[in-house]
Amino acid sequence: MLTPLARISNKLGRNVMVNAVRSHSHGGVPGENLPFGIHNRYKLTAYFILFFGSGLAAPYLITRHQLLKK
Repeated sequence: MLTPLARISNKLGRNVMVNAVRSHSHGGVPGENLPFGIHNRYKLTAYFILFFGSGLAAPYLITRHQLLKK
């Protein structure tokens, strides 16, 4: 009794995901699936510096904060 319901649910979920993937894809466009634009190289460079710089600077800033606490 539970098996037919599970089978229908699984098929419905799979169809929804396949349609979602197919409808949003333009097929082979570089950078299409990225959450940021790659067309402005200076803006992209600034984003990369901020993203990786914040991760590399965090331990030093946290240590400094801890050492300056009273």
